[in-house]
Amino acid sequence: MRKYLTFLIAALVLIFGVVSQPVAMAQEQQVTPEASVRAFYTWFIKRDSEDRGYPLMDKEIYRYVSKATVDLLRTEYKQNKFAEGAEYFTNVQDYDEQDWIAHIATRPAIMLDDVAVVAVTFGSTDKKTIIAFLRKQDGVWKITKIDDTRDYK
Repeated sequence: MRKYLTFLIAALVLIFGVVSQPVAMAQEQQVTPEASVRAFYTWFIKRDSEDRGYPLMDKEIYRYVSKATVDLLRTEYKQNKFAEGAEYFTNVQDYDEQDWIAHIATRPAIMLDDVAVVAVTFGSTDKKTIIAFLRKQDGVWKITKIDDTRDYK
């Protein structure tokens, strides 16, 4: 009886490991740089529209943006360096939250060594496009930098 129970437990462990490994690998493959950017901006725009303070100061931002980037931006924010400029993650001062949340379009990532570059466009009428740079950190694509597509003037 004891051998049978040991065999049954070993078989279940083996079956569970074989079945769960492809599922885990499939889930990891589904989290692309594009999906990470979309998830961040969905969270950011919703959070920003709630008027509960600046989303940069919310600890949940670390799920999407690298710690080094968040920490640097928080330092600049506390030194009032954002006062007259556009918001860092959107590169605008004002936007239509409802239109932007409904119209987030990401382009396929371009890989430059270990950096993913993703263009994302917001809005349906007054469209705005930014470029997100991401690196994989602990198995998760995180935003390391945002840039605008506007020309310098």
